[in-house]
Amino acid sequence: MSPTLPKASSTELLNLAQLRAFRLVAEMGSATRAATALFRAQSAVTRSVQELEAALGEPLFDRGPSGMLPTPVGRAVLQRCERIFAELEELAQWCSARQARRRPTAEGALPAYLLNTRRLQLFVALARHRHMPSAAKTFGISQPAVSTAIRVLESGAGLSLFHRSPRGILLTTEGETFLLHVRRALNELRHIPDDIAALHGKVQGAVNVGALPLGRTLILPKAIARMTMAHPGVQVVTDESSYEALVASLRAGDIDFILGALRENDATSGLKNERLMSEDMVVLVRRDHPLARGGTLTIGDLRDAQWILPRSNAPARALFETQFRRTKVKPPMPTVETADLAVIRGLLLNTDMIAALSAQQLHYEVQSGQLAVLDVPLHNTRREIGLTVRAAGTPSPAARALIDAIRLSVVDVTRTVSIAAS
Repeated sequence: MSPTLPKASSTELLNLAQLRAFRLVAEMGSATRAATALFRAQSAVTRSVQELEAALGEPLFDRGPSGMLPTPVGRAVLQRCERIFAELEELAQWCSARQARRRPTAEGALPAYLLNTRRLQLFVALARHRHMPSAAKTFGISQPAVSTAIRVLESGAGLSLFHRSPRGILLTTEGETFLLHVRRALNELRHIPDDIAALHGKVQGAVNVGALPLGRTLILPKAIARMTMAHPGVQVVTDESSYEALVASLRAGDIDFILGALRENDATSGLKNERLMSEDMVVLVRRDHPLARGGTLTIGDLRDAQWILPRSNAPARALFETQFRRTKVKPPMPTVETADLAVIRGLLLNTDMIAALSAQQLHYEVQSGQLAVLDVPLHNTRREIGLTVRAAGTPSPAARALIDAIRLSVVDVTRTVSIAAS
């Protein structure tokens, strides 16, 4: 059995150049053949692999007379490497195609300017901060060092990635595409230590969840509690941005999945949905609201009420407006447009405003009697709740653990909602 190697600091991402050398050795079964393919000395390739093993604290190869065969850990790293370098190789091809005088990059080739992990991190930081001193401060380096890193990337890509504006340093159109590939590659890279830990039976790392309103109140809290009880070392980070912003983050790998109301995704979107449960829309008011004193109402009776509604482009808004259009009545204008449950809750409890949304979103307020569901028939308002993931993605072990916990929690939530409705 190979000895356990001392781990390097886990605060920095792994070296891409070392990973490329490891990948070639694994594919060719020999450091000598990999060195020939890389036009490097065998000793340099061997040293790269050894330094990577030291950084990971794990042997990546079984070395024998028949060659170098990946260990189970090596195979896990290799699987993640395939996704990392697929992104970077596609990026290199894309850059080359936009340079009229440059010969196309050979398929599978990866230019050196894309193999410096810190340089790619600096690029992402500058894109996020839009301010050179702030990006430099993030890494504790000088502003000229950031400028140099960006110049190397722009020179290698043959493209202008940033331009200055009154709003700061902004990405060009080409820079936006460049950023997408870089973020995907770096996000795959950060999962490698967690993949290795999972092989040893430990689930660790962070899960970034895009949390839409229909998943926040019951499903996600129950799932997080279930998962963290089993895996206390996992950190969960939620992002409550709009669906459009969450999809952009999902495609870049910044979040692991989205939980909430499902949208239609075609085959070209790069996303896939998993349906977990469905939920109907109801009309909610405070318990002593004038409308709560009567019997059955019609949607027309609510025409002149002060409404709290989702924004105009939200699917729930379209379902709401259809209730009026089907009776030839013009939909009311909202008094407040918001998807923020804290705002909705505060307005419902303290005013005569009413809201149309899933009862699950304010389950605890309805259960405690603070809010009441009006007896008004709504038609065809069922929405599917589930997970949206990247079709070609490979979730981290921590993300898979939370997804499993969500599936189990949905069973509990469905039972809870059914009891409350009966």
